[in-house]
Amino acid sequence: MMAKKPPKPAPRRIFQERLKITALPLYFEGFLLVKRSGYQEYEHYWTELRGTTLFFYSDKKSTIYVDKLDIVDLTCLTDKNSTEKNCAKFTLVLPKEEVQLKTENTESGEEWRGFILTVTELSVPQNVSLLPGQVIKLHEVLEREKKRRIETEQSTSLEKEKESTEDYVDVLNPMPACFYTVSRKEATEMLQKNPSLGNMILRPGSDSRNYSITIRQEIDMPRIKHYKVMSVGQNYTIELEKPVTLPNLFSVIDYFVKETRGTLRPFICSTDENTVIANLPSIIQYNTTQEAKFWLEKRVSFSRLDWSLTLSPGLESHSVAQTGVQ
Repeated sequence: MMAKKPPKPAPRRIFQERLKITALPLYFEGFLLVKRSGYQEYEHYWTELRGTTLFFYSDKKSTIYVDKLDIVDLTCLTDKNSTEKNCAKFTLVLPKEEVQLKTENTESGEEWRGFILTVTELSVPQNVSLLPGQVIKLHEVLEREKKRRIETEQSTSLEKEKESTEDYVDVLNPMPACFYTVSRKEATEMLQKNPSLGNMILRPGSDSRNYSITIRQEIDMPRIKHYKVMSVGQNYTIELEKPVTLPNLFSVIDYFVKETRGTLRPFICSTDENTVIANLPSIIQYNTTQEAKFWLEKRVSFSRLDWSLTLSPGLESHSVAQTGVQ
């Protein structure tokens, strides 16, 4: 008796939909009878082998799979003796379950065994009875799967590297260079005493969630102004007559600079240690330069990216006065 002809592949539209959903290359497909752990009977599925995953569909035309099985950690594939004619049965032994598969004919059974072993072992099995053309397909699938895994590993590596870089930047440069943990009064004093360092400071708001901008402008005479910057979800809103919403605090600073055509400049302390000590707010009471240097080393952290000065919270010793942020 001649073996049944293999089923025709699904129409292109269905293929494209499945590819979009699974995001994996198709290596082989056909009908399979599947009996997973806990199943009482075999279930009949149109099955696709994509990458190292079997996707099960209720019928050949369905675009949404009803179940899937990751076989990348396949321990072994064992043949089972079948009393049914023209039928192949084998078991996929996985770390957490054993899945029994049954094909409609012995030829398709050999093909399924060949493709499953090729993608899981990354080598073409020698103990399968296939025609030369079918063996060629196994070699083609082997090369595609090797390439896919390399690309996946590279993509994963790049994503991890990107996440690591983002985390590194966040640690070193969490806030704009002109952010200081100071009160309204302290920000005003810093701007008045050191106009050459800039005229705009970003500081914490009256609560722990929002922020404020303190600026010093010289039009007719020096004037100090304060603007609230509200945290709204993932964005920040500057409370102006017409509120302006921006994606981050860096954009908030850029907005003030651009809107004033550069008149407003972020207040940034010099990276020179002596200059920083000279420009520390007056709330830091020290008697000697050595004492000030000690406080600087213990209480002030610099970003290697922007060299902004950040006063650490919770200071209660070394003659540093605690103040509430307004």
